[in-house]
Amino acid sequence: MSELEQVRYSDGETQLTGLLARPAGQPRAAVAVFPTIMNPTKSVTDKALALADAGYLALVADFYGKTPESFDQARDCAMEIRQDPEAYRRRLRASLKALALMKVSEGLPLAAIGFCMGGQAALELAREGAPLGVVASFHGLLTTDLPAEPGTVTARVLVCHGDADPMVPRSQVIAFWEEMDRAHANWHFHSYSGVKHGFTNPSSPADNPAVGYDASADRQSWAAMLGLFNEVFP
Repeated sequence: MSELEQVRYSDGETQLTGLLARPAGQPRAAVAVFPTIMNPTKSVTDKALALADAGYLALVADFYGKTPESFDQARDCAMEIRQDPEAYRRRLRASLKALALMKVSEGLPLAAIGFCMGGQAALELAREGAPLGVVASFHGLLTTDLPAEPGTVTARVLVCHGDADPMVPRSQVIAFWEEMDRAHANWHFHSYSGVKHGFTNPSSPADNPAVGYDASADRQSWAAMLGLFNEVFP
């Protein structure tokens, strides 16, 4: 497995830079990895490298074309791209297209995973019927401005959620379940009791009561994703 490689692509006039992790041998599938609101961070790039170790080609997407210097700046960047739901999805499609058009991914099945805002991003692609075998969300946001229509979700959907996540209360969880049922989606939902937002990030800020790393939920959710990958990408 190599170190991360930069991959240049664009969404209209916005220049973006993805980070590619290659497996040692022939990839089993190509996976778009959508980061948190902070754009690529070590916790997310470590997951891409772990995917490569497991035999998958992984591209960490770039939301903004720049690295936010603070959470406030990241929130402004996110607001800018999410205020127009169609433009937001176009940005996500640009990342998936960049991965799909790479020579090394030719003929490979596609998947998308994401963390926090990235989890929402992966689910947005599933909602619009992107050609993905699996979509996995880790402590992702579940709300959407463009709910899935019946028959549009073709990916297998896995959501790994902390039940003590104040950013995604149970009312949103139930609304998501109902949305997926209306769409006739094939979905799995894993909820971890007492677990907060950001549970896969060992560097979650200690001064934010809404977030917290949970080693067990991190391991169990990753194992759930790999298990589903093994089923869909034998």
